[in-house]
Amino acid sequence: MTRALVFPGQGSQFVGMGKTLAEAEEAARLVFEEVDDALSVHLSKIMWEGPEDVLRLTENTQPALMATSLAVIRVLEAGGLKVADIASHVAGHSLGEYSALAAAGAFSISDAAKLLQRRGQAMQRAVPVGEGAMAAILGLSLEDVNAVVKEASSVGVVVAANDNADGQVVVSGHKGAVERAIELAKEKGAKRGLLLPVSAPFHCPLMKPAAEEMKEALAAVTIKRPAVPVIANVIAAPISEPEGIRTLLVEQVTASVRWRESVSAFSSLGVHEVVEIGAGKVLSGLVRRIDRELETSNLQEPADIEAFTASL
Repeated sequence: MTRALVFPGQGSQFVGMGKTLAEAEEAARLVFEEVDDALSVHLSKIMWEGPEDVLRLTENTQPALMATSLAVIRVLEAGGLKVADIASHVAGHSLGEYSALAAAGAFSISDAAKLLQRRGQAMQRAVPVGEGAMAAILGLSLEDVNAVVKEASSVGVVVAANDNADGQVVVSGHKGAVERAIELAKEKGAKRGLLLPVSAPFHCPLMKPAAEEMKEALAAVTIKRPAVPVIANVIAAPISEPEGIRTLLVEQVTASVRWRESVSAFSSLGVHEVVEIGAGKVLSGLVRRIDRELETSNLQEPADIEAFTASL
């Protein structure tokens, strides 16, 4: 059975993630130590003890989620299972694309941690707190949401930032424009429109300063050809060429996350099973909504990895 590995993005974090695995497996513990050293921050302590509001800071959340995912990958590798042995493709939601690339060997864990810390800081700096917002629009198609944001753009910048699944689209931009988009969406028949508890308007044109900063940061990092292709957020299609990956990671900061299309591409690529690697089960739920033919599972705890290994 052909398999894809997917890696979660912001919103999947929780205090305590990765702790059980680190206590049970040396390979996992070494990942958290490597990330702590790379960032000169005791990030693992924040991850395992909180407080939650500190973990939720974008500059902490992004490398923390990557570390949790890569700890699972290193445990699999310690058991003799490389990514290329168990999957034909990898993909990640937003910051999860960095986790996917690190898992496939495109760059080191240390480089991924540093890039994600800087990405989080750059995104936070790009728009003053309170000026931007994001909202989930539930029950409308992407086409309808695009019509809504086009009309709401008279108030300010607002775009469809995450096409997560049928009937679940996230919009992002200036707070007033996002609030107007919620009103218009409800008028068009949306089931719900709710502001999200985020600190910045990700994946929209307001993130251009962050994209410029990430262009500089990514230019200084060696990117290798991944062991398997990554389904990139920006194009919802496979890519393996290092310079193309570098370019798309810069574009990803301001571009929409095309997750629904990325998952829909799996079947045409021969993928029948999707395994979520790391914290939570958000992506597994979205995958099931997008394509019920795909089998899903999640690897997070030692027992998950043991059961997965035994099933191969």
